[in-house]
Order: sequence, then structure tokens, then C-alpha cells
Amino acid sequence: MKTFVPQPSEHNRKWYLIDASDKVLGRLASEIAKKIRGKDNPLFTPYFDMGASVVVINAEKVRLTGKKKQMKKYYWHTGYPGGLKSESVERMLATHPERVIQNAVKGMLPKNRLGRKLNKRLFIYAGSKHPHQAQMLEPLEI
Repeated sequence: MKTFVPQPSEHNRKWYLIDASDKVLGRLASEIAKKIRGKDNPLFTPYFDMGASVVVINAEKVRLTGKKKQMKKYYWHTGYPGGLKSESVERMLATHPERVIQNAVKGMLPKNRLGRKLNKRLFIYAGSKHPHQAQMLEPLEI
């Protein structure tokens, strides 16, 4: 008996189109992360990139439950002394709605070079227009 190990070269990558209109952020992000990682694939291998590419449209219409719009903050540090910066989700949705979904999905991917590679296959757009018509996009209902 030999153990079957799938090879990434044998994998046909799919493209999915997800409309984020009126979807709850956390539930949407977990489904996106599952598709990008390939965990819904029967040939899933944790150390290979066996997932799909995902295009998300209407990012500005994503929903947050409770008081998260006013209370939740994103923090980052500039690298300089006293350089801790923060921004609320409400302001980020108004200025860069793509980053809200990007941060949520990034937190659900592995924190290593595979996770950084997987993160490059997520394409998020604030409106309904996107430049990926050439790929055969399968609409995905979540």
C-alpha cells in the first residue's frame, strides 16, 4: 500500500465570484478562507496550495452585527516610537471597504509563507465591477 499524495501541478484551479451584499462579515470571511485554502476539496493537503481563487464584489455592502461598526478598531504600528495607530470599522468601510474583508480573511489563513501566497488569490472590489471577466467565474452563494 502506498499513500496517495496529490501534486499541486495536477490541480485545476477554479475561480469563484462572491457577492458580499448584505452578508455578515465573519461568516463571509470563513467561507472565503475555506475556498482559498481548499478545505472543501477532497484532495486537501495542509502543506500544498490546492485552493481556488476568489473574487469578491460589493464589499461596501457587507454587514456587521451588534455594535461592531462603532466599537471595533483596527490597530497597526508605524515602527516609530509612539506610532500606534487605530481606525474604526465604520471609517474604514467609508474609505477602504476592501480592507475590512481582507483583514478578516487574512486572520483565518495560516501565518506562514503559504498563507501569504494564499492571500494573493483573493481579489476584493468595493463596487460590482471587476476586471476578471476572462476567468470562468462560478457564482457562489453563501
